[in-house]
Amino acid sequence: MTDVVLRPMELSDVDGVMEVEAESFTNPWPRDVILHELTDNQFAHYYVILRGEQLVGYAGMWHVIDDAQITNIAIIPGFRGQKLGESLFLYTLEQAMRMGAKRLSLEVRVSNTIAQRMYRKFGLVPGGIRKNYYTDNQEDAIVMWVNLS
Repeated sequence: MTDVVLRPMELSDVDGVMEVEAESFTNPWPRDVILHELTDNQFAHYYVILRGEQLVGYAGMWHVIDDAQITNIAIIPGFRGQKLGESLFLYTLEQAMRMGAKRLSLEVRVSNTIAQRMYRKFGLVPGGIRKNYYTDNQEDAIVMWVNLS
């Protein structure tokens, strides 16, 4: 993957991130939410992954004191299955550790077994269920977490 670049998200990436959102989620975040996260939320840290010149995915994380929570992670469907999600997740995990996070958590759809398998590969374990968490279809979320220290 020599043509892959991982870096912090910039305002100029928002159009590409909106494409990832639209192609990845049935209930995508609106542009103003992404902009707020980038410009106004002191706890938010967002990263992008590019394949060549194309933005193909992004991840978001909130870091508060010694806790990190992945808010979003997505790869455009046409680029899935190439380990790009793993690279992006690992990069985000490394950033959390660099910032001093001692724990990392996230929510994942019960039906998203591919993502669950990837998260387990990095040591995350299920910690609970959030009933009817997803508003598009009331699907439950599995809360997964890992100790980083």
